[in-house]
This record gives sequence, structure tokens and C-alpha cells, in this order.
Amino acid sequence: MNNYEEFKTRFKLLATKNKEVVINTLSNIFTMRLVGNKTHGDLAEIGVTEFINQFMYDFRSEHIGKDKFRAKEHEEDILIVNEVNNAEFFVSLKVYGHGPLQLSTDKSQTLFSFLQKQKIGKGTSNEKKIVEILNSKEFKNYKTINILPLIYEEKKRKCNIMVFDYSKAMRETKCIYFVNKNEKFSQTKKRVIGGRRKHPIFLLTNFAGDYICEIRYGGPSANALQRGLWTHTKRASPYFNSLTGGWISYSHNMTLVKLLQLALNSTEQAHKSTNEILQKDINRLKKVECPPTN
Repeated sequence: MNNYEEFKTRFKLLATKNKEVVINTLSNIFTMRLVGNKTHGDLAEIGVTEFINQFMYDFRSEHIGKDKFRAKEHEEDILIVNEVNNAEFFVSLKVYGHGPLQLSTDKSQTLFSFLQKQKIGKGTSNEKKIVEILNSKEFKNYKTINILPLIYEEKKRKCNIMVFDYSKAMRETKCIYFVNKNEKFSQTKKRVIGGRRKHPIFLLTNFAGDYICEIRYGGPSANALQRGLWTHTKRASPYFNSLTGGWISYSHNMTLVKLLQLALNSTEQAHKSTNEILQKDINRLKKVECPPTN
């Protein structure tokens, strides 16, 4: 078991035994959507980082921030350290609605162009060819990206921490389709038909012809939504593992919104006093909800 796998196991154990602390943090994070549609993503990074530091014994974490990685080639948001063996690993946090999920932006535009060179025509189910493609260095690079997706359904006020099982997905891929622009893949007919797609993709399916993931167009004109490795939390549900034990309900914390409004208009001295009060409350939660395990 590698360090990220151990971390996920420990997180799931915490979420199962002490669900209230997870619900509390996730409710506060998704409340930030009331502040702005993109605000919750950035605040989720620092919120989850602090959650690990406060509630996950034997782990500590650091928010990487935009300056260190995002302007470069890396995608990770959080550095986590296993304090038992001092092992370090990085995690990329994703906050998406229930549906399309970008696993990697593929800024170097390698995956799509690599598949174009494989000359698979409209697609291939040749087992030897598929194994060769999926074992290439271009694909293996993505196996090492630790992705932690926070998925939500805003209207139903429910959320889920769903981790894509990349190894299972690659292991069960039995066909790769090329879906050109003005085409689409029919989930019922299990083949490519006419459609309205603006950019081409390569689509991976399993032995039953069910959707697993896709590699989107990565040309010079592509934006972040039109390139990279994508999947779908609804269509590819068998390839996700829930760290929260399934969907959990959350509620909006309007007091938190008011706290932010006041904090932005108050002094640092007031912030220090408030921080002390907040830490006392977290310490109380630790004793009640999250006693350390021996």
C-alpha cells in the first residue's frame, strides 16, 4: 500500500466513525458557493489542508498555493506528510458538480496527440494494441497523480468525496474509440453516431461498452474545458470509491458568511482573538468526535 492509499484508508475510517466532523467541514466549504461560484474551490484547498492538520493524527499537510506549482507544469494543491515514516506526497484537490470531472489538465498536450499517432482509425478493440497504449509512459504519468475530488449536488444539498480508481479503469479498458467533431458516442447503441461535438475526443470503454473516461482535444486553440483527461461521476460510477461512505447531506452556514463579511472589515487583532476562539472549538470537536486511535 503506497502512502496515498494509506491516507485514503485512514480518511475513510475517520469519515465512517466520525462523520459529523466531515459534514461540518464540507458544509462550510460548500457554503462558500454563496460567496462566489469559484470561491469554494480555492477555499476547499485550505479547508481540507487544515482538516488534515486538525483531525488526522499521524498526518500533516501544507497548502502549496498558486505560486509554487500552478504557474509551472504541476497540478498538485496540497503537500501531505505521513509523520510515522516521514513520507511526502502531493494531492490535487478537485471540486466539481456531479457529472463531468477533469482528472488532469494535460497542459503539455501529450495524451491526445499520442493517441492520434497510434493510427487506430475510428477505434480499436485489439487487446494487444490497447495494452501497449495504456502501458506507455504517456499514460503511466497519470497513474502517479493523486486526485481527491469533492463532488456536490447543490440542489439536493448533498456531497461525496469520490476517488477515481485509475488502475481499475485502465485494467478494464477493452476499447478505445475516436469520436470526431459532429459525432458522439451512444451509450445505448455502444457505438459512435452523429452528434454536435465541437472538438474530437478519444473515449475508453469496458467489456460491456460502458463509458470509463475520455481524452479531450488538446490543440493550441483548446481551453481548460476542452483538453486533458476527463471522466464522469454518473456515467463511470463503478470506477469511483467513496471516502465518505456514499453521499452525505450538508447545510449552508450563513453565520460563516457573516463572519467573513465582518473579518474583511475588522483588524488583525480581532482576527487573532477570533482564531483563539475557533481553535478552542476545534479542540472540543477533537475530544468529542475524534479521539486518537492506538
